[in-house]
Amino acid sequence: MKPCSGPLSRRSFLELGSLSALGLGLSDFLRLRSLAESGAPLGIPNSQDKAVIFVWLPGGPSQLDTYDMKPDAPAEFRGDFRPIRTNVPGIDICELFPRQAKVADRFTLVRSVCHDFSDHGGAHKRFMTGRIPATPTEFVNDAPAVTSIVSRALESRQKSGLPACIAGVDDGRSHIDVFSLGPSYLGSSHTPFMVVGDPSAPNFKVQNLSLTPDMVTRMEDRSHLLSGMDRLRRDLDGSGLMEAMDQFSQRAVTMLTHAGVQKAFDLQQETPATRERYGWNAYGQRGLLARRLVEAGCPFVTMVWENPFPSKPIPAGCTYNWDSHAVNCHIFEDSKWRFPAYDQAVAALIEDLYDRGLDQRVLLVVTGEFGRTPRLERVKGSQTGVLQPGRDHWPQAMSLLVSGGGMRTGQIVGATNARAEYPTERLLSPNDLWATVYRHLGIDASESILDLGGRPMPILPFGKPIEELLPKSGV
Repeated sequence: MKPCSGPLSRRSFLELGSLSALGLGLSDFLRLRSLAESGAPLGIPNSQDKAVIFVWLPGGPSQLDTYDMKPDAPAEFRGDFRPIRTNVPGIDICELFPRQAKVADRFTLVRSVCHDFSDHGGAHKRFMTGRIPATPTEFVNDAPAVTSIVSRALESRQKSGLPACIAGVDDGRSHIDVFSLGPSYLGSSHTPFMVVGDPSAPNFKVQNLSLTPDMVTRMEDRSHLLSGMDRLRRDLDGSGLMEAMDQFSQRAVTMLTHAGVQKAFDLQQETPATRERYGWNAYGQRGLLARRLVEAGCPFVTMVWENPFPSKPIPAGCTYNWDSHAVNCHIFEDSKWRFPAYDQAVAALIEDLYDRGLDQRVLLVVTGEFGRTPRLERVKGSQTGVLQPGRDHWPQAMSLLVSGGGMRTGQIVGATNARAEYPTERLLSPNDLWATVYRHLGIDASESILDLGGRPMPILPFGKPIEELLPKSGV
Protein backbone atom coordinates (compact mmCIF):
# COMPACT_ATOMS: atom_id res chain seq x y z
CA MET A 1 0.00 0.00 0.00
CA LYS A 2 1.28 3.44 -0.93
CA PRO A 3 1.75 5.87 1.96
CA CYS A 4 -0.72 8.71 2.26
CA SER A 5 0.72 11.88 0.79
CA GLY A 6 -1.40 14.15 2.95
CA PRO A 7 -4.31 16.42 2.05
CA LEU A 8 -4.41 17.99 -1.39
CA SER A 9 -4.29 21.73 -1.70
CA ARG A 10 -7.42 23.47 -2.91
CA ARG A 11 -5.69 24.28 -6.19
CA SER A 12 -4.53 20.68 -6.70
CA PHE A 13 -8.01 19.37 -5.93
CA LEU A 14 -9.57 21.67 -8.50
CA GLU A 15 -7.07 20.64 -11.15
CA LEU A 16 -7.69 16.94 -10.49
CA GLY A 17 -11.44 17.38 -10.33
CA SER A 18 -11.79 19.49 -13.43
CA LEU A 19 -9.26 19.94 -16.20
CA SER A 20 -7.30 16.75 -15.62
CA ALA A 21 -10.37 14.63 -15.10
CA LEU A 22 -12.02 16.29 -18.08
CA GLY A 23 -9.17 15.49 -20.48
CA LEU A 24 -11.58 13.89 -22.89
CA GLY A 25 -11.99 13.70 -26.65
CA LEU A 26 -13.60 16.14 -28.99
CA SER A 27 -16.06 13.97 -30.90
CA ASP A 28 -17.02 11.82 -27.91
CA PHE A 29 -17.39 14.86 -25.71
CA LEU A 30 -19.86 16.87 -27.81
CA ARG A 31 -22.83 15.29 -26.05
CA LEU A 32 -21.55 16.66 -22.75
CA ARG A 33 -22.01 20.32 -23.64
CA SER A 34 -25.06 20.34 -21.41
CA LEU A 35 -22.77 20.33 -18.38
CA ALA A 36 -21.81 23.92 -19.19
CA GLU A 37 -25.16 25.30 -18.08
CA SER A 38 -24.26 28.96 -18.42
CA GLY A 39 -21.43 28.86 -20.92
CA ALA A 40 -21.13 32.03 -23.01
CA PRO A 41 -21.78 31.78 -26.76
CA LEU A 42 -18.72 31.45 -28.92
CA GLY A 43 -17.77 34.10 -31.41
CA ILE A 44 -14.98 35.61 -33.46
CA PRO A 45 -13.01 38.32 -31.61
CA ASN A 46 -13.91 41.82 -32.69
CA SER A 47 -11.13 43.99 -34.09
CA GLN A 48 -11.78 46.37 -31.21
CA ASP A 49 -11.42 43.73 -28.48
CA LYS A 50 -8.31 44.72 -26.56
CA ALA A 51 -5.68 42.23 -25.44
CA VAL A 52 -2.36 42.14 -23.60
CA ILE A 53 0.73 39.98 -24.02
CA PHE A 54 2.72 40.11 -20.80
CA VAL A 55 6.23 38.66 -21.14
CA TRP A 56 7.62 37.90 -17.68
CA LEU A 57 11.38 37.61 -17.12
CA PRO A 58 11.73 36.01 -13.65
CA GLY A 59 14.90 36.77 -11.77
CA GLY A 60 15.03 40.30 -13.09
CA PRO A 61 17.16 41.45 -16.04
CA SER A 62 19.91 44.00 -15.51
CA GLN A 63 18.95 47.50 -16.62
CA LEU A 64 22.62 48.39 -17.21
CA ASP A 65 23.15 45.46 -19.59
CA THR A 66 19.92 45.83 -21.59
CA TYR A 67 17.98 49.08 -21.94
CA ASP A 68 19.62 51.65 -19.64
CA MET A 69 23.31 51.33 -20.38
CA LYS A 70 25.82 53.71 -18.84
CA PRO A 71 28.94 53.56 -21.07
CA ASP A 72 30.60 56.45 -19.25
CA ALA A 73 30.23 54.91 -15.79
CA PRO A 74 33.24 53.34 -14.07
CA ALA A 75 34.10 49.79 -15.19
CA GLU A 76 32.72 48.22 -12.02
CA PHE A 77 29.29 49.57 -13.01
CA ARG A 78 29.03 49.63 -16.80
CA GLY A 79 29.88 45.98 -17.54
CA ASP A 80 31.31 44.38 -20.69
CA PHE A 81 28.77 45.40 -23.32
CA ARG A 82 28.42 48.62 -25.24
CA PRO A 83 25.30 50.39 -26.51
CA ILE A 84 24.34 50.50 -30.18
CA ARG A 85 22.18 53.02 -31.99
CA THR A 86 18.64 52.11 -32.95
CA ASN A 87 16.46 53.39 -35.78
CA VAL A 88 15.31 56.15 -33.41
CA PRO A 89 17.93 58.85 -32.73
CA GLY A 90 18.73 59.08 -29.03
CA ILE A 91 17.62 55.55 -28.16
CA ASP A 92 20.59 53.23 -27.59
CA ILE A 93 20.33 49.64 -26.37
CA CYS A 94 22.65 46.69 -25.77
CA GLU A 95 24.89 45.63 -28.65
CA LEU A 96 23.44 42.11 -28.32
CA PHE A 97 20.00 43.45 -29.37
CA PRO A 98 20.57 44.24 -33.07
CA ARG A 99 17.09 43.05 -34.12
CA GLN A 100 15.33 45.21 -31.54
CA ALA A 101 17.46 48.14 -32.67
CA LYS A 102 15.71 47.93 -36.05
CA VAL A 103 12.21 48.23 -34.55
CA ALA A 104 12.80 50.82 -31.82
CA ASP A 105 10.27 53.09 -33.50
CA ARG A 106 7.66 50.51 -32.52
CA PHE A 107 8.38 50.34 -28.79
CA THR A 108 8.91 52.56 -25.76
CA LEU A 109 11.47 52.00 -23.03
CA VAL A 110 10.37 52.93 -19.51
CA ARG A 111 13.48 53.39 -17.37
CA SER A 112 12.11 54.74 -14.10
CA VAL A 113 9.92 52.04 -12.56
CA CYS A 114 10.89 51.10 -9.00
CA HIS A 115 9.57 49.62 -5.77
CA ASP A 116 10.85 48.54 -2.33
CA PHE A 117 10.95 44.73 -2.41
CA SER A 118 14.33 43.11 -3.04
CA ASP A 119 13.35 39.47 -2.41
CA HIS A 120 12.03 37.52 -5.42
CA GLY A 121 8.87 36.56 -3.54
CA GLY A 122 8.10 40.02 -2.28
CA ALA A 123 8.92 41.55 -5.67
CA HIS A 124 6.72 39.07 -7.52
CA LYS A 125 3.82 39.82 -5.20
CA ARG A 126 4.43 43.55 -5.37
CA PHE A 127 4.54 43.54 -9.15
CA MET A 128 1.89 40.94 -9.95
CA THR A 129 -0.78 42.26 -7.58
CA GLY A 130 -0.25 46.01 -7.73
CA ARG A 131 -0.36 46.05 -3.93
CA ILE A 132 2.08 46.26 -1.04
CA PRO A 133 2.35 42.64 0.11
CA ALA A 134 1.87 41.80 3.77
CA THR A 135 5.21 39.98 3.88
CA PRO A 136 8.45 40.78 2.01
CA THR A 137 9.21 37.14 1.15
CA GLU A 138 7.44 34.01 -0.18
CA PHE A 139 5.23 33.88 -3.29
CA VAL A 140 1.70 33.22 -1.98
CA ASN A 141 -0.48 36.25 -2.65
CA ASP A 142 -2.56 38.00 -0.02
CA ALA A 143 -4.28 39.92 -2.85
CA PRO A 144 -5.31 38.70 -6.31
CA ALA A 145 -2.85 38.81 -9.17
CA VAL A 146 -3.66 41.09 -12.08
CA THR A 147 -4.50 37.99 -14.12
CA SER A 148 -7.26 37.10 -11.66
CA ILE A 149 -8.68 40.61 -11.70
CA VAL A 150 -8.66 40.60 -15.50
CA SER A 151 -10.37 37.21 -15.52
CA ARG A 152 -13.07 38.44 -13.15
CA ALA A 153 -13.57 41.77 -14.90
CA LEU A 154 -13.71 40.36 -18.44
CA GLU A 155 -15.46 37.02 -17.89
CA SER A 156 -18.78 38.35 -19.20
CA ARG A 157 -17.11 39.57 -22.42
CA GLN A 158 -15.42 36.28 -23.31
CA LYS A 159 -17.00 34.77 -26.41
CA SER A 160 -14.01 33.15 -28.08
CA GLY A 161 -14.13 29.92 -26.07
CA LEU A 162 -10.67 30.64 -24.71
CA PRO A 163 -10.00 31.39 -21.03
CA ALA A 164 -9.66 35.07 -20.17
CA CYS A 165 -6.08 34.46 -19.00
CA ILE A 166 -3.53 31.95 -20.27
CA ALA A 167 0.04 31.48 -19.05
CA GLY A 168 2.93 29.63 -20.72
CA VAL A 169 5.57 28.15 -18.39
CA ASP A 170 8.36 25.58 -18.31
CA ASP A 171 7.85 22.04 -17.07
CA GLY A 172 7.77 21.97 -13.29
CA ARG A 173 6.81 25.66 -13.06
CA SER A 174 3.02 25.45 -13.36
CA HIS A 175 2.09 25.77 -9.68
CA ILE A 176 0.06 28.92 -9.30
CA ASP A 177 2.34 30.35 -6.61
CA VAL A 178 5.65 30.00 -8.50
CA PHE A 179 5.15 33.45 -10.04
CA SER A 180 2.61 34.85 -7.54
CA LEU A 181 -0.31 34.35 -9.91
CA GLY A 182 -2.64 33.26 -7.09
CA PRO A 183 -6.23 34.57 -7.07
CA SER A 184 -6.47 35.19 -3.31
CA TYR A 185 -10.03 36.24 -2.42
CA LEU A 186 -11.30 36.05 -6.01
CA GLY A 187 -11.30 32.25 -5.90
CA SER A 188 -9.60 29.48 -7.81
CA SER A 189 -11.78 29.77 -10.90
CA HIS A 190 -9.95 33.01 -11.72
CA THR A 191 -6.51 31.54 -12.34
CA PRO A 192 -4.72 31.32 -15.70
CA PHE A 193 -4.98 28.24 -17.85
CA MET A 194 -1.43 26.87 -17.80
CA VAL A 195 0.32 25.86 -21.04
CA VAL A 196 3.20 23.79 -19.71
CA GLY A 197 6.35 22.73 -21.54
CA ASP A 198 8.68 23.83 -24.31
CA PRO A 199 6.66 24.79 -27.43
CA SER A 200 9.80 24.49 -29.55
CA ALA A 201 10.10 20.77 -28.73
CA PRO A 202 9.01 18.38 -31.52
CA ASN A 203 6.68 16.50 -29.18
CA PHE A 204 5.11 19.58 -27.57
CA LYS A 205 1.43 19.16 -26.78
CA VAL A 206 -0.91 21.29 -24.73
CA GLN A 207 -2.09 19.30 -21.75
CA ASN A 208 -5.79 18.79 -21.04
CA LEU A 209 -6.85 19.41 -24.64
CA SER A 210 -6.60 15.87 -26.01
CA LEU A 211 -8.61 12.65 -25.94
CA THR A 212 -7.74 9.69 -23.77
CA PRO A 213 -10.14 6.85 -24.70
CA ASP A 214 -10.28 5.41 -21.20
CA MET A 215 -11.88 8.62 -19.93
CA VAL A 216 -15.27 8.20 -21.65
CA THR A 217 -16.71 5.92 -18.97
CA ARG A 218 -15.19 8.08 -16.26
CA MET A 219 -16.87 11.14 -17.70
CA GLU A 220 -20.23 9.39 -17.78
CA ASP A 221 -19.72 8.60 -14.10
CA ARG A 222 -18.78 12.20 -13.45
CA SER A 223 -21.96 13.34 -15.19
CA HIS A 224 -23.96 11.39 -12.65
CA LEU A 225 -21.93 12.89 -9.83
CA LEU A 226 -22.46 16.42 -11.07
CA SER A 227 -26.19 15.87 -11.30
CA GLY A 228 -26.39 14.06 -7.97
CA MET A 229 -23.95 14.56 -5.13
CA ASP A 230 -22.84 18.02 -6.20
CA ARG A 231 -26.37 19.31 -5.68
CA LEU A 232 -26.16 18.33 -2.05
CA ARG A 233 -22.69 19.71 -1.51
CA ARG A 234 -23.23 23.00 -3.31
CA ASP A 235 -25.90 24.04 -0.83
CA LEU A 236 -23.56 23.36 2.07
CA ASP A 237 -20.43 24.95 0.60
CA GLY A 238 -19.78 28.58 1.46
CA SER A 239 -16.19 28.77 0.31
CA GLY A 240 -16.78 29.14 -3.40
CA LEU A 241 -15.20 25.76 -4.10
CA MET A 242 -18.23 24.25 -5.86
CA GLU A 243 -18.73 27.38 -7.95
CA ALA A 244 -15.08 27.21 -8.96
CA MET A 245 -15.46 23.55 -9.93
CA ASP A 246 -18.51 24.39 -12.05
CA GLN A 247 -16.64 27.15 -13.85
CA PHE A 248 -13.60 24.96 -14.44
CA SER A 249 -15.90 22.26 -15.82
CA GLN A 250 -17.65 24.70 -18.14
CA ARG A 251 -14.33 26.09 -19.34
CA ALA A 252 -12.96 22.62 -19.96
CA VAL A 253 -16.04 21.49 -21.89
CA THR A 254 -15.87 24.55 -24.12
CA MET A 255 -12.16 24.20 -24.76
CA LEU A 256 -12.43 20.48 -25.51
CA THR A 257 -15.33 20.80 -27.90
CA HIS A 258 -14.57 23.93 -29.89
CA ALA A 259 -12.38 23.50 -32.94
CA GLY A 260 -11.34 27.15 -32.95
CA VAL A 261 -9.88 26.80 -29.48
CA GLN A 262 -7.93 23.72 -30.49
CA LYS A 263 -6.59 25.53 -33.53
CA ALA A 264 -5.44 28.56 -31.53
CA PHE A 265 -3.03 26.42 -29.51
CA ASP A 266 -1.67 24.56 -32.55
CA LEU A 267 1.68 26.01 -33.63
CA GLN A 268 1.73 23.56 -36.54
CA GLN A 269 -0.72 25.93 -38.21
CA GLU A 270 2.16 28.37 -38.70
CA THR A 271 4.57 28.16 -41.62
CA PRO A 272 8.14 26.98 -40.95
CA ALA A 273 9.32 30.43 -42.04
CA THR A 274 7.21 32.14 -39.39
CA ARG A 275 8.39 29.79 -36.68
CA GLU A 276 11.98 30.34 -37.79
CA ARG A 277 11.42 34.10 -37.68
CA TYR A 278 10.58 33.87 -33.97
CA GLY A 279 13.40 31.41 -33.24
CA TRP A 280 13.42 27.71 -32.46
CA ASN A 281 13.60 28.11 -28.71
CA ALA A 282 11.19 28.48 -25.82
CA TYR A 283 11.23 32.29 -25.97
CA GLY A 284 10.44 32.48 -29.66
CA GLN A 285 7.78 29.80 -29.81
CA ARG A 286 6.04 31.11 -26.68
CA GLY A 287 6.00 34.53 -28.29
CA LEU A 288 4.42 33.09 -31.42
CA LEU A 289 1.89 31.15 -29.36
CA ALA A 290 1.00 34.35 -27.50
CA ARG A 291 0.30 36.11 -30.78
CA ARG A 292 -1.92 33.23 -31.90
CA LEU A 293 -3.88 33.25 -28.64
CA VAL A 294 -4.60 36.99 -28.56
CA GLU A 295 -5.49 36.90 -32.23
CA ALA A 296 -7.97 34.11 -31.45
CA GLY A 297 -9.61 36.14 -28.68
CA CYS A 298 -7.75 35.62 -25.39
CA PRO A 299 -7.55 39.04 -23.70
CA PHE A 300 -4.53 38.38 -21.45
CA VAL A 301 -1.62 36.06 -22.20
CA THR A 302 1.34 35.76 -19.83
CA MET A 303 4.43 34.12 -21.29
CA VAL A 304 7.21 33.30 -18.82
CA TRP A 305 10.66 33.32 -20.41
CA GLU A 306 13.18 31.58 -18.17
CA ASN A 307 15.42 28.98 -19.83
CA PRO A 308 15.53 29.68 -23.59
CA PHE A 309 16.58 26.09 -24.40
CA PRO A 310 14.91 23.74 -21.86
CA SER A 311 15.77 20.59 -23.82
CA LYS A 312 19.50 21.32 -23.81
CA PRO A 313 22.06 21.46 -20.98
CA ILE A 314 22.69 24.92 -19.58
CA PRO A 315 26.23 25.94 -20.56
CA ALA A 316 28.90 26.37 -17.91
CA GLY A 317 28.82 29.86 -16.47
CA CYS A 318 25.11 30.33 -17.32
CA THR A 319 21.96 29.93 -15.23
CA TYR A 320 18.31 28.94 -15.51
CA ASN A 321 16.59 32.31 -15.57
CA TRP A 322 17.47 36.01 -15.24
CA ASP A 323 18.77 35.80 -11.65
CA SER A 324 22.32 36.83 -12.52
CA HIS A 325 24.12 36.65 -9.17
CA ALA A 326 27.82 35.92 -9.54
CA VAL A 327 27.30 32.74 -7.55
CA ASN A 328 24.73 31.64 -10.15
CA CYS A 329 26.49 32.63 -13.35
CA HIS A 330 29.02 34.77 -15.15
CA ILE A 331 26.55 37.50 -16.05
CA PHE A 332 28.19 38.38 -19.36
CA GLU A 333 28.62 34.78 -20.51
CA ASP A 334 25.02 34.13 -19.55
CA SER A 335 23.94 37.18 -21.53
CA LYS A 336 25.82 36.04 -24.62
CA TRP A 337 23.92 32.75 -24.41
CA ARG A 338 20.48 34.19 -23.52
CA PHE A 339 20.27 37.56 -25.26
CA PRO A 340 20.27 36.45 -28.93
CA ALA A 341 17.17 34.26 -28.40
CA TYR A 342 15.54 37.04 -26.40
CA ASP A 343 16.38 39.68 -29.00
CA GLN A 344 14.99 37.61 -31.86
CA ALA A 345 11.80 36.70 -30.04
CA VAL A 346 10.98 40.25 -28.89
CA ALA A 347 11.72 41.78 -32.28
CA ALA A 348 9.72 39.13 -34.14
CA LEU A 349 6.73 39.55 -31.84
CA ILE A 350 6.75 43.32 -32.27
CA GLU A 351 7.07 43.05 -36.06
CA ASP A 352 4.34 40.43 -36.26
CA LEU A 353 1.87 42.44 -34.19
CA TYR A 354 2.35 45.44 -36.47
CA ASP A 355 2.46 43.47 -39.72
CA ARG A 356 -0.80 41.69 -38.88
CA GLY A 357 -2.58 44.88 -37.90
CA LEU A 358 -2.75 43.95 -34.22
CA ASP A 359 -0.73 46.92 -32.96
CA GLN A 360 -3.81 48.92 -31.96
CA ARG A 361 -5.60 46.03 -30.28
CA VAL A 362 -2.74 44.19 -28.57
CA LEU A 363 -0.46 45.74 -25.95
CA LEU A 364 2.91 44.06 -25.35
CA VAL A 365 4.74 44.47 -22.03
CA VAL A 366 8.17 42.90 -21.34
CA THR A 367 9.58 43.10 -17.81
CA GLY A 368 11.02 41.31 -14.80
CA GLU A 369 10.25 41.88 -11.13
CA PHE A 370 13.19 44.26 -10.52
CA GLY A 371 16.57 45.37 -11.89
CA ARG A 372 20.08 44.39 -10.80
CA THR A 373 22.70 46.10 -8.65
CA PRO A 374 24.57 48.80 -10.55
CA ARG A 375 27.89 47.81 -9.00
CA LEU A 376 29.17 44.44 -10.17
CA GLU A 377 29.90 41.78 -7.59
CA ARG A 378 32.65 39.18 -8.02
CA VAL A 379 32.39 35.89 -6.16
CA LYS A 380 33.19 32.26 -6.82
CA GLY A 381 30.59 30.60 -9.02
CA SER A 382 28.84 27.55 -7.57
CA GLN A 383 29.33 25.67 -10.86
CA THR A 384 32.53 27.14 -12.27
CA GLY A 385 34.45 27.36 -9.00
CA VAL A 386 36.18 30.56 -10.14
CA LEU A 387 35.65 34.25 -9.45
CA GLN A 388 33.12 35.71 -11.87
CA PRO A 389 31.02 38.88 -12.24
CA GLY A 390 27.33 39.13 -11.44
CA ARG A 391 24.68 41.49 -10.13
CA ASP A 392 22.38 41.22 -7.11
CA HIS A 393 18.70 42.21 -6.73
CA TRP A 394 17.89 45.91 -7.18
CA PRO A 395 14.25 47.13 -7.03
CA GLN A 396 15.30 50.79 -6.86
CA ALA A 397 15.53 51.02 -10.67
CA MET A 398 14.44 48.82 -13.56
CA SER A 399 13.67 49.06 -17.27
CA LEU A 400 10.74 47.64 -19.16
CA LEU A 401 9.58 47.59 -22.78
CA VAL A 402 6.09 48.50 -24.05
CA SER A 403 4.85 48.10 -27.63
CA GLY A 404 1.56 48.19 -29.54
CA GLY A 405 -1.75 48.84 -27.85
CA GLY A 406 -2.13 52.03 -29.85
CA MET A 407 0.43 53.56 -27.50
CA ARG A 408 2.96 56.19 -28.46
CA THR A 409 6.28 54.54 -29.31
CA GLY A 410 9.81 55.40 -30.39
CA GLN A 411 10.58 57.13 -27.09
CA ILE A 412 12.09 56.79 -23.64
CA VAL A 413 10.05 57.48 -20.51
CA GLY A 414 11.95 58.37 -17.36
CA ALA A 415 15.65 58.39 -16.58
CA THR A 416 18.08 57.21 -13.93
CA ASN A 417 21.26 58.74 -12.55
CA ALA A 418 24.70 58.22 -14.11
CA ARG A 419 25.03 54.72 -12.61
CA ALA A 420 21.40 53.54 -13.05
CA GLU A 421 20.96 53.42 -9.29
CA TYR A 422 17.66 55.29 -8.97
CA PRO A 423 15.24 57.36 -11.08
CA THR A 424 15.95 61.01 -11.58
CA GLU A 425 13.00 61.72 -13.88
CA ARG A 426 9.40 60.48 -13.93
CA LEU A 427 9.35 58.24 -10.87
CA LEU A 428 6.92 55.36 -11.57
CA SER A 429 5.74 52.20 -9.84
CA PRO A 430 4.35 48.88 -11.11
CA ASN A 431 0.90 50.30 -10.36
CA ASP A 432 1.32 52.96 -13.02
CA LEU A 433 2.03 50.21 -15.53
CA TRP A 434 -1.05 48.26 -14.42
CA ALA A 435 -3.21 51.39 -14.55
CA THR A 436 -2.08 51.72 -18.18
CA VAL A 437 -2.85 48.06 -18.87
CA TYR A 438 -6.29 48.25 -17.26
CA ARG A 439 -7.11 51.36 -19.25
CA HIS A 440 -6.16 49.59 -22.46
CA LEU A 441 -8.41 46.64 -21.58
CA GLY A 442 -11.32 48.91 -20.74
CA ILE A 443 -11.23 48.07 -17.03
CA ASP A 444 -11.94 50.96 -14.69
CA ALA A 445 -9.15 50.61 -12.13
CA SER A 446 -10.94 52.98 -9.72
CA GLU A 447 -13.82 50.56 -9.29
CA SER A 448 -14.09 47.83 -6.70
CA ILE A 449 -14.46 44.11 -7.16
CA LEU A 450 -16.24 41.79 -4.73
CA ASP A 451 -14.36 39.12 -2.83
CA LEU A 452 -15.88 35.72 -2.02
CA GLY A 453 -17.60 37.24 1.00
CA GLY A 454 -19.23 39.97 -1.06
CA ARG A 455 -17.00 42.75 0.27
CA PRO A 456 -15.81 45.43 -2.18
CA MET A 457 -12.07 45.50 -2.82
CA PRO A 458 -10.30 48.09 -5.03
CA ILE A 459 -9.08 46.85 -8.40
CA LEU A 460 -5.99 49.03 -8.02
CA PRO A 461 -5.39 50.91 -4.75
CA PHE A 462 -3.19 53.57 -6.38
CA GLY A 463 -1.42 54.41 -9.64
CA LYS A 464 -2.21 56.37 -12.80
CA PRO A 465 -1.83 55.52 -16.50
CA ILE A 466 1.55 56.56 -17.88
CA GLU A 467 0.59 59.67 -19.82
CA GLU A 468 3.56 59.55 -22.16
CA LEU A 469 2.37 56.21 -23.49
CA LEU A 470 -1.25 57.10 -24.10
CA PRO A 471 -2.40 57.97 -27.62
CA LYS A 472 -2.50 61.68 -28.32
CA SER A 473 -6.20 61.42 -29.05
CA GLY A 474 -6.71 60.01 -25.55
CA VAL A 475 -8.62 57.10 -27.02
